[in-house]
Amino acid sequence: MADQLLIRMFYVGLGDFIYCRIPGAHENGGDFHIVIDCGTLSGEGYLRDAVPLLKKELPEENGKRRLDLLIVTHKHKDHMAGFGLSLWDDVAIKAMWMSAAMKPGNPQAQRAKKLHELAGQALTQAAALNLGPEFDALFGAYAADNDAAVQNLTQNLPNANGIEPVYVHAGQSTDSDLKLPLSGATFRILGPEEDIDHWYLGKPEDSSISKLVQLADEGKVESFISAHRRSEALPANVAPIDFLNLQSRMLSSALAFSEGDGALVNNTSVVLLIEWNGKRLLFVGDAEWQPRFKAGKGNSSWNTIWNRQRTLIDKPVDFLKVGHHGSINATPWGEGIERPAGTSYEPVDILNAILPTGSKAQAAASTERGRYKTIPEARLLADLGGRIGNSKKYATVFKGAGIKPESIKLYKEYEEQSFASAQPPRTDFEKLTTHAPWIDVIL
Repeated sequence: MADQLLIRMFYVGLGDFIYCRIPGAHENGGDFHIVIDCGTLSGEGYLRDAVPLLKKELPEENGKRRLDLLIVTHKHKDHMAGFGLSLWDDVAIKAMWMSAAMKPGNPQAQRAKKLHELAGQALTQAAALNLGPEFDALFGAYAADNDAAVQNLTQNLPNANGIEPVYVHAGQSTDSDLKLPLSGATFRILGPEEDIDHWYLGKPEDSSISKLVQLADEGKVESFISAHRRSEALPANVAPIDFLNLQSRMLSSALAFSEGDGALVNNTSVVLLIEWNGKRLLFVGDAEWQPRFKAGKGNSSWNTIWNRQRTLIDKPVDFLKVGHHGSINATPWGEGIERPAGTSYEPVDILNAILPTGSKAQAAASTERGRYKTIPEARLLADLGGRIGNSKKYATVFKGAGIKPESIKLYKEYEEQSFASAQPPRTDFEKLTTHAPWIDVIL
């Protein structure tokens, strides 16, 4: 494997932890080592098991393990929770890239920051009303900007390694303003755009997310984020129906803010294109798509890239990191979706460009079937499986391993219809059938 590029996706439950080794690409003649994200929603034990496995792959340097580049795609727990754990003290991190949306005090992300704050306030206040286990799960998932991880990424790890985080945005590359000790490879940033508020929120009248922020600026959402005070003021003999109505309003507003903020954070993921030895590798974080780009309005990441950097994305890739753990919203796709008549429908065009039918490209998904209906979306994975060269038929794999498909959580609801179809390798199915702690893709 000395002359082969390795992509290793560690099994961490529902989360991303990706290692990439580019042979001979360090300017000293050695390999270049990259980590993209380290997080999970499935419990920190997964990360404590996986990070030591990563360290075995890193070269020793001055008593530590050398990591040439750490990339944090976006500020969600399933991509960054591992950086809140004391697992990195013996790793010498040489460079760190994070999304421009994560830059402290970014003047081009002020409205995005406002939305995030409102989401946190709405969820915290709604939690005081004891809305039940489903809400508790939502609140736990929202705690994506956990304080320890943010502190470590923005201060502790940079200080310990004598580096400054670089907050990257579309248009940057190692051929121009992103300097690394790199030889024979080029890293290009396709997303996010530098002006977060303009490209992903748009004007208040142009998107429902922006309208929430505008209402807050006008002081019209106080009732959304003051439930705790209001509930304390309720008389002891308040009618149950009144309290239920209050709970309903709070849940609705909390969901609106959290879903809007979650989509915005996904759409400001770092999208990285690596070009090496004639190969193109695309790592997309949790970037989302929509039916078409709308000039001057809030847009999703894939559509913005398609319209802003067409020359870089309008050609086949050799590897695709399946976005958002196989979610329906993160890989451009058109199957089973009603298309408006007479209008452009970009998702199909994008997918056909990067993964044309009959492609020999490889892909992989870091995922785990859990409580989410569309994570992973089995029909999407089956579509991708028909377009790539490293697909697997898990019906055959499970049979060979003597494992009943019904052992998969929610198998009949979400997996059964597409289970016999070929699909990209999945960390959850590989762990279940072979106990493999990772998926390897070799180019």
